[in-house]
Amino acid sequence: MIKTINMAEKLGRFQGHWSPKIVAELNDSYVKFAKLKGEFVWHKHDDEDELFLVVRGNLMIRLRDGDLHVGEGELVVIPRGVEHLPVADEEVQVLLIEPKTTLNTGNLRNERTVEKLEWI
Repeated sequence: MIKTINMAEKLGRFQGHWSPKIVAELNDSYVKFAKLKGEFVWHKHDDEDELFLVVRGNLMIRLRDGDLHVGEGELVVIPRGVEHLPVADEEVQVLLIEPKTTLNTGNLRNERTVEKLEWI
């Protein structure tokens, strides 16, 4: 059955930061929501592009050659292989579209790596 997804309702279902939640499937990709706050880790995705759409707040993505500022209602695609560091001074709510194989920490595994994604 085809259903609409209420973004505010889904985002209200969880509180943690840096732990994406799956809300839909699109071809071989997941549509995910995440809440970000603070600084993540420098990483890259060797085989996947990564789309960040800011639903609420302001996100900075540090790149080795400068910073990107992504405001509410804006999106950016980080191409595969580009090292980046997401930073959120205040909580930011984002929608992510990524291949199902994408690991949130990309080329490294650490305490922030989410091995098993949760559906909400």
